[in-house]
Amino acid sequence: MFGWMGKILRVNLTEKKITKEPLNADYAKEYLGCRGLGTRMWVDECDPRVDPLSEENNLIIMTGALTGTLAVSSSRYQVVCKGPLTGTIAASNSGGYFGPELKYAGYDGIIFEGKSKEPVYLWINDDQVELRDAGHLWGKNTYDTTDILLEETDKKARVNCIGPAGENLVLFAAIMNDYARAAGRTGVGAVMGSKKLKAIVVRGTGAVKIADPDGFNEVMERVNQILRTNPSTGVNGGLNVYGSNVTYSFLDEAGVLPVRNFRDTGTDCNAEALNGESQTNLWLVRAKGCHGCSIRCGRITRSDGKFATYGEGPELETIWSMGSNCGHDNMAAVMAAGRLCNELGLDTISMGASIACAMELYENGYISEEEAGIDISFGNVDSIVELIKQTAYNQGFGKELSKGSYRMADKYGHPELSMSVKKQELSAYDPRGLQSMGLNYATSNRGACHVRGFMPALEIYGLPEVVDRFATEGKAAYTKMYHDNTAAVDSSGTCCFVTFGISVKELAEEMTAVTGINYSTEEFVKAGERIWNLERLINLKSGFTRKDDTLPKRLLEDPIKEGPSKGYVNKLSEMLDEYYILRGWDKDGIPTDSKCEELGLNNVL
Repeated sequence: MFGWMGKILRVNLTEKKITKEPLNADYAKEYLGCRGLGTRMWVDECDPRVDPLSEENNLIIMTGALTGTLAVSSSRYQVVCKGPLTGTIAASNSGGYFGPELKYAGYDGIIFEGKSKEPVYLWINDDQVELRDAGHLWGKNTYDTTDILLEETDKKARVNCIGPAGENLVLFAAIMNDYARAAGRTGVGAVMGSKKLKAIVVRGTGAVKIADPDGFNEVMERVNQILRTNPSTGVNGGLNVYGSNVTYSFLDEAGVLPVRNFRDTGTDCNAEALNGESQTNLWLVRAKGCHGCSIRCGRITRSDGKFATYGEGPELETIWSMGSNCGHDNMAAVMAAGRLCNELGLDTISMGASIACAMELYENGYISEEEAGIDISFGNVDSIVELIKQTAYNQGFGKELSKGSYRMADKYGHPELSMSVKKQELSAYDPRGLQSMGLNYATSNRGACHVRGFMPALEIYGLPEVVDRFATEGKAAYTKMYHDNTAAVDSSGTCCFVTFGISVKELAEEMTAVTGINYSTEEFVKAGERIWNLERLINLKSGFTRKDDTLPKRLLEDPIKEGPSKGYVNKLSEMLDEYYILRGWDKDGIPTDSKCEELGLNNVL
């Protein structure tokens, strides 16, 4: 095979048995890789109604055809399973260097099934694969685990591991690789922890075969030229200079940066202290990129004093969730909180948003200081750091936070104060001032997610055209387009940031040159549509219905009080029916028989 390595590892943790299997070529062609291929393989072997933390929930690590090639930003791999935070199908995306290294070792992916009785890690050294004892690693943070494993195996290896949060089954635990890269959302780290799998270490010395090297080089020359000169992705572009935090100021200026659990969106939150300009001018040491990436949006930062820290990050979502959403503007505290989440293996979005929810419950008198154990008022940065530790170790009030904001708020009688969809917390975009973002959140197959369809690209940056962000007309079509395109991009093995410069047309050309399979733009996007509908079918089989495609009451009924988006709510009801129609679903959001036949999904479930 070209592009794909043609081989899958199957690891039965119960029996300690490792086998090598051929990749299903038909699945690879139709589902591309990563998110799509992993999901197709998962549903072949798992009941959608499975308990996410049971041994019957397979954990699949999957790369894409472009992963590890010279395609720009071809670093991505996905973790697929049923997510414990949401109960939805989960596909959590990460970059860095782990995914390419797995392919260089000769494998497209790994299927973990069963459950080990004792902690183990998987060591992959090209053809040599073995399970090793990880008892000495259990309880250690991700940085120490990585350091120890590089000493035990090969200093050129790449490490993927969980921290104490995953071991303690925190429902939004992350899987970390290359120290600070995260498969962060939906709780995939808890699934890994439930299997007593501490880490995966891989060293590969092979290469990815390209079907048409000359054609690939020609495509990449054009792609590199486009990306180099684009104002977002270029050498002096926004992502390169300011990282993902370039968006912070745009959100603040539009009045859609959520403040204090979305209660005070539009108010002055001193964004100048947390935005990309401040981060670059005051805290940045240097930029950093993942495998094959010329954009280099990663940040290496340093802070001194009480919250002294050094390392990678923080990203936009961490700065928002741990900063303005928790009611403060202390960047050093945010940096320390983000680093701590990486060490302990926590999704920073769900962690910060759950803390913000707890802070509002506390200030409203629904949680007492005796119940919380500490003062958790908005802006208390010391409490934020303490709550992160308590959550990872399932101690103190962290026992409540470890379940996510929805379950916590529901326990205290106010689930409406959880800013979540399908029990997964929203990210840094208030959909009251970004109508299509609300539709994206509501219909995302893994719960609230900004990168399932990055609608701010449309409503703030004007890609592919400038639109009225307060209007609902036409937004269903745009949202479907972004959803299908993103599913294809995610599954190819590239980072979605490249789509700020290039389109799915160029990515289809890359896939064609690499795999030798002729992917037209339409066929590439059709694969994305197939993947989206497969995820939808899995969730429906799990018990999700139309009623789950909604937003928190606050965002539907309470207008933004101040700023450029003052007076607006999200008008989801004006978009949802049209979205279903465009999808080929019935009024209940169920894909019709004809749509399933069109996509080849008739007999999948």
